[in-house]
Amino acid sequence: MTETASTVLYRLIAAEDWATAQDSGEVPWNADDRRDGFLHLSTEAQALETARRHYAHVENLLALEVDADRLAHPLRWELAPKRGEKFPHLYGPLPVAAVRRVRRLARDAEGGFRFADEGSGR
Repeated sequence: MTETASTVLYRLIAAEDWATAQDSGEVPWNADDRRDGFLHLSTEAQALETARRHYAHVENLLALEVDADRLAHPLRWELAPKRGEKFPHLYGPLPVAAVRRVRRLARDAEGGFRFADEGSGR
């Protein structure tokens, strides 16, 4: 994947946290973000596995589609050793204005996730 400013990124978030973000104008940081000092993002190809690994306990999970061109703070692609691939990390707030679409995630038969706006493949 090419790492360019026009990249579409995804932020996984519970629906209730998205409601809070719309009121405040910024997507809230979770405990992992605060611990690591950056806001965790994923590519579309990474998002479903990230959901399975880190958000299995979350009901009403959403994937915020983020326009990287609208990010004012540094975006760095950094290696996640447990996954063996680079992930986008935002070193600053994520404004709601950078979110261009909200996609609902649905559980699949294997206990993982799929984008609800795509067929189940079955």
